[in-house]
Amino acid sequence: MPPYKEQGIVLRSMKLGEADKIVTILTQGSGKVRAVAKGVRKTTSRFGARLEPFTHVNLMLYRGRGSLDTITQAEILSPHRQIRDDLSLFAAAETMVEAVDKVAEEHERNVPLVLLLLNGLRALDAGPQDPTIVAESFLLKLLSLSGFHPALTACAVCGAPDVRLWSAGLGGAVCASDGDAEAGAVSPETLRFLAQLAGTDLSTVGATERPNARVATEARAMLVGFTEYHLERRMKSVPMLVRTAR
Repeated sequence: MPPYKEQGIVLRSMKLGEADKIVTILTQGSGKVRAVAKGVRKTTSRFGARLEPFTHVNLMLYRGRGSLDTITQAEILSPHRQIRDDLSLFAAAETMVEAVDKVAEEHERNVPLVLLLLNGLRALDAGPQDPTIVAESFLLKLLSLSGFHPALTACAVCGAPDVRLWSAGLGGAVCASDGDAEAGAVSPETLRFLAQLAGTDLSTVGATERPNARVATEARAMLVGFTEYHLERRMKSVPMLVRTAR
């Protein structure tokens, strides 16, 4: 098979043998790709730090006969180095990348998802006042892109504007008449805050004033629970995100 060129963002990597790595990349043209970078862990490797998570890269690859391709060249377009140098930025980026990894399908092109992640990483690399808010806003936008945007201003079932309950299974905010056994109380302040995060651009959302601790904690718990419910996965990065929240 002839080589092919791709542009993408490194999501994660894992060791393979003594010197190689399996790298997972969200590419613009081929969706999520898993590929072997041979010898990348050697001190003499020409790849060096070019395949670290969060890095935006140009690649040359060969298609494999199985599920793994092979990376033969890698050129950094943007290293997003500041993210790796700050724990709160790193935690926010980890949350973004983990969620994208769970949503993206292998070899299924999804340009809007690539652009969303790239915008999220750029927003973090710019050094926002509150990286946690950027990650939370990103999750809301990812849910919307994936067809799971939560109802925040009206009942997810009937559209009534008076909503005081929250149910992930029913689609978000619901009225008293439509609430199920799993629905829990939610404050109007929390819904307004989430709606604000959903509607604010990632490049500016990091400057959003965080509400009081009760609302911020409730909003994060609702958002994470909703995300995990609809992605059908636990978010392993969330505890670090909570610990590093400013």
